[in-house]
Amino acid sequence: MTSEATLPDGAQPAPARTLDARDYKTLALSALGGTLEFYDFVIYVFFATVLGGLFFPIDMPDWLRQLQTFGIFAAGYLARPVGDIVITHFGDLLGRKRMFTLSIFLMAAPTLVIGLLPTYASIGVAAPLLLLLAMRVLQGAAIGGEMPGAWVFVGEHVPARRYGFGIGALTSGITGGILLGSLVPWPSTATIRRSR
Repeated sequence: MTSEATLPDGAQPAPARTLDARDYKTLALSALGGTLEFYDFVIYVFFATVLGGLFFPIDMPDWLRQLQTFGIFAAGYLARPVGDIVITHFGDLLGRKRMFTLSIFLMAAPTLVIGLLPTYASIGVAAPLLLLLAMRVLQGAAIGGEMPGAWVFVGEHVPARRYGFGIGALTSGITGGILLGSLVPWPSTATIRRSR
């Protein structure tokens, strides 16, 4: 979607801008943000058995506990469109960099809180409700706003001829977060299985 500018006779068009150090820094930090955000979101599913044991009654059948644990995971996906609409709207008003930073915070803080939440044995039915409402819905909204905002942010900060590279670098960071989220639990779940 570039338009050809009319140049005076004999004038040469300006050479296309290449990526500079600032562009690489923007790409690296954006990809790192996407990596951390998707790591935080995806790691939940790999610890579903552990989380189900902590946040639901022990006497509940395993299949029902797992179903409810994955239902809470799904609630994060259902919150994504809300986060997309709200965060990208305010990104247009207040700046995408601010909203990108906010979305990363809205992903990281609930992850920390999930680790600190009291279990079902401590507070009963409030435990899964806090996990659902306060944490997973916030994380889903954050990730829903982060992706489109980050793609637009990167698209605005790289040269037009390097747009594909910029978006690809960001998407690689997001995919790296999914990979990291699936690899990190591997040793710990093996340890848990051996201890049983």
